[in-house]
Amino acid sequence: MNSSTLLKAQTYIKSKPYLVWGSKDYTNLSQQSIVENILNYGDWNDFQYLKSIFDIKDLSKIFKELSNKKRTNLRPQTLNYFTNYFSKYA
Repeated sequence: MNSSTLLKAQTYIKSKPYLVWGSKDYTNLSQQSIVENILNYGDWNDFQYLKSIFDIKDLSKIFKELSNKKRTNLRPQTLNYFTNYFSKYA
């Protein structure tokens, strides 16, 4: 991922602060944090925007990294849905 993609994602998150309610510093958010919060708290349009700036394979990789952690912040329904989604489309 390049820095312009990360900057686009950070700008998008800044315009929707309810997606990252635990932080006020949007410029230092990592791609994993942005993806995690959009998958957990965003709607379908937020996910579509995420897909438009990240490659689907990159999103799938980030999702797998997040879901394979010992302690994940992804909700069970989010894990279930996107496990199935990425297994079909990525």
